[in-house]
This record gives sequence, structure tokens and C-alpha cells, in this order.
Amino acid sequence: MSRPISLAHLTTIDLAPPEMIRLAADLGYDAVGLRLMRVTPDTPGYPLMDDPAMMRATRAALTQTGLRVQDIEFVRINPDFDPAPLAGFLAAGAELGAQQVICAPYDPDLSRLSASLARMAEACRSHGLQAVLEFFPWTPVPDLRTALDVIAASGAPDLGLLVDTLHFDRSGSRIADLAAALPRMPFLHLCDAPVQPSYTTEDLFFAGRVERLPPGEGQIALAPILRALPPDMPVALEIPMTALTRAQGPGAAAARAIKATRQLLDRLA
Repeated sequence: MSRPISLAHLTTIDLAPPEMIRLAADLGYDAVGLRLMRVTPDTPGYPLMDDPAMMRATRAALTQTGLRVQDIEFVRINPDFDPAPLAGFLAAGAELGAQQVICAPYDPDLSRLSASLARMAEACRSHGLQAVLEFFPWTPVPDLRTALDVIAASGAPDLGLLVDTLHFDRSGSRIADLAAALPRMPFLHLCDAPVQPSYTTEDLFFAGRVERLPPGEGQIALAPILRALPPDMPVALEIPMTALTRAQGPGAAAARAIKATRQLLDRLA
């Protein structure tokens, strides 16, 4: 069975959702992930919950193309986290038919973080969505093992876990821990990058937000990760290629990403 392939918004972040969806459909993607909240000062977000005209255009694009929304992103879980202001964001996700809401861990108190994630999971559940925690090496939840511990401490049975192959590799996470993660993993963020003996925080930010490589074009050991997953688990291509996008446009980045992914998946099959 082939893996569904989703286009994560960061790969084509300068495209508004309707244009991004149509591009993804033209290139053969099965789904998209939409960034409804600004993540960094240098990249846009598209708050469809506050823009009825763009919401209508986005829904029309989904209907016309037949694509689905894999996820919306992302929610920072800070020390003062309160899910109440997210009601419009979550309602927009439900209206779009999204499945997951990506959450980022920015509370150094892991006990409080777990409690906040439980509240977030409850808020998502009330809208028919699933909260998923993504770990990042520069945050208080830097690796897969810590993410599993935080999720377990939350007590939320439906709180999910999102693994990004870049962060998995650069955090020193282990293939052995994927077995424990699988029941919590609805999909995988797939990308590649150069591998070094160590990384500065700036190195981590640069790869995370500015430049990555399509699967198979870097040195991350992707085959063991993919072989550890169910063969039908969706993969979302979060592969910012800023230089290529500036030179040739977002379509070139999205096209290169899916072509390389299909080639890698075919080789593994």
C-alpha cells in the first residue's frame, strides 16, 4: 500500500492556502498541512479563522481538487498556556476537515507542560481534532524519549506525537524508541539534511526553518525510520528550500520534494 503524501505549508510558505492547495493537487499530493498561525517573525501565517473570504476560497480549492487537510499548525505551549483563545483556530480546523493540530513545547516545567497538553487535547477533541506534540532539539522537549515521557504524564489517551526526521536525527533519538511512539503517531514529517558530528543552535534553526533537502539527497538515515513505520502511514513533506524558492518559485520546491520522495519510497519498496 502506498503512503499518502502531504505538502506541509513551510515548504511553500509564501503561498496562501488556496494557491498552495491547487499547486499540491497539480503535483500529485494527497493532502496539505496549513499554517494558520505565524510561527516566526520572518514567515507568514494565514489566519483563516479571521478571514472569511480566504476561508471560502480555501474550502473551494479543497472541494475542487479533492485534497484533504492533514493538519493545522502550530500552537506554542508556553508557561501561561490557555486553550480558550484558540476556539476560533480550532473551529477553523474542524471546518477545513483537518485531522491533527501540531503543538510545540515551550514550557520548561515539564509537569506543567503535560497538564497543558492534556487541556489542549481536550480542546481539540471537542472539535473533532487530535492534538499532536512535535519535539524540537532547541526546546524543553528535545528528543523522542522526552516527548514520550511528557505525553505519558499528560494522561490524555488521544494526545498524539509527531516525529520529524530532521529533529529525530539531530536530537540523537533512537529507532528503538519508535516502537513505543507508533501508537501515538498519525503521520511523519519527512525531509533530509546534511549530517554533522554536532550542531549549534543556529545550525538547528537554519535547517529547521530555512534550508533542508528532499528525502534521499542528504545524509539522514531515512530508510530505518521508514521501515519501522506502518507502510500506509502518511508522510508530510516539510522541506523549506529558501534559495530554490527565491530562484525558481515555490512550485519548484514542492515538485522537487515529491519527486525525490517518490523515488526514495520506490527504492524502499
